[in-house]
Amino acid sequence: MIPEDLRYTAEHEWVAVDGSGNVRVGITHFAQDALGDIVYVQLPEVGAEVAAGDSMGEVESTKSVSEIYAPLSGTVTARNEQLADAPESINTDPYGAGWLLELTPADPAAVDALLTADAYRGLTES
Repeated sequence: MIPEDLRYTAEHEWVAVDGSGNVRVGITHFAQDALGDIVYVQLPEVGAEVAAGDSMGEVESTKSVSEIYAPLSGTVTARNEQLADAPESINTDPYGAGWLLELTPADPAAVDALLTADAYRGLTES
């Protein structure tokens, strides 16, 4: 349940690189499973600057509220507006329809410093 073609953070975000230089960000299956039923998502505005490791939003579930951390520094170029009406998409399809936002990384090479699928698997199994 950990896609091999993505990169990951220790805070359970995933990053997908597209051919345009932008990245798409979401939370992992592991994270959504731990959160339970997601009922609300707060995301940064398009154009917002985010810094790697800083909080950039929240995911609220029936159990708790959790911070979403920026996996990379950069500029938000899109956010998943569908989550306003269907936050449960994160539970049902965390790597697809449940994506959170897209950003243009300040340093595209920083993606390479994120965890590989094997490293993330090791983190979640320990």
